[in-house]
Amino acid sequence: MEVQGFEGTNSGRRTPSAVTGSARKVKDNAADWHNLVLKWDRLNDEGSTIANKIVNLGLSKDSHVNMMMECEETSAPSSSQNAFGNSNELEETCDNLLRVVEKMDHILSKMEKLVSSEQGIINLETFQYGTGGRQIPLFQTWPTSQFAEVSSKLYEAYNQELTLKRAIVQELAHTTNPDLSMVYLSCWLYQPYIDDSVKLLLEGLLLETGHRPS
Repeated sequence: MEVQGFEGTNSGRRTPSAVTGSARKVKDNAADWHNLVLKWDRLNDEGSTIANKIVNLGLSKDSHVNMMMECEETSAPSSSQNAFGNSNELEETCDNLLRVVEKMDHILSKMEKLVSSEQGIINLETFQYGTGGRQIPLFQTWPTSQFAEVSSKLYEAYNQELTLKRAIVQELAHTTNPDLSMVYLSCWLYQPYIDDSVKLLLEGLLLETGHRPS
């Protein structure tokens, strides 16, 4: 079951006052992870719709070009006008998909800050408790280092996914092979680098910090 509206630092609201210090910061970070992933997923759906339109426009443009080559001289101007209009729409739609990727890049930069925040908590606890760190878990069973490890793995998965999406944006409008276009669309929609193991990491983080009922 998806839980909406977690309270984290990105939401501008505060966690309950009963959670303080490092525990409060870790819990805020977990909420921020949840909220950033929700935003990413919405952008992914938006981008998938745009990518589908790009493929349809690209294939339509290719059909116009083939028709122009086969048409007689008298019909060529009309076909050329259609192809030109299609090209403008295709360029605009590609720009829209690029803007989605730019928004995803902004989300990724916030994810990177969460990784830095978790590492900062480890550094603080090393200063407070020595190289062995905190002996009593902040919440249930995880050592503090595990929060940092999970954040790093989540960030790496989304970083790889963004790299793939950038490649798809570069190739999608220039692909005339329908089968290859379908591969690009599938990769965008199903996000191979954000698999079930990544989703389990996030769920484990939310469960450990009390955002999910145990």
